[in-house]
Amino acid sequence: MGLWTLLEGFLLIANALAILNEDRFLAPRGWSFSEVSGGGGAKTLKGQIIGLIYATQYLRLPLIVLNIIIIVVKLVSG
Repeated sequence: MGLWTLLEGFLLIANALAILNEDRFLAPRGWSFSEVSGGGGAKTLKGQIIGLIYATQYLRLPLIVLNIIIIVVKLVSG
């Protein structure tokens, strides 16, 4: 497993986190941002994971660009 494969794996995980919908998936399971933003919940592991999910959703445009780069490199390299 090379560095390129590892980077592709991280990109796939970021894509998976970016498409999670708060209203339909996260909130019914108790993973909404409003639950953690109130008290000191942002310092817990659950709060940090929710923050990571929201960070990936906020950075969707760079994710789209990275996906396009990965696709082009895969097409060129064969």
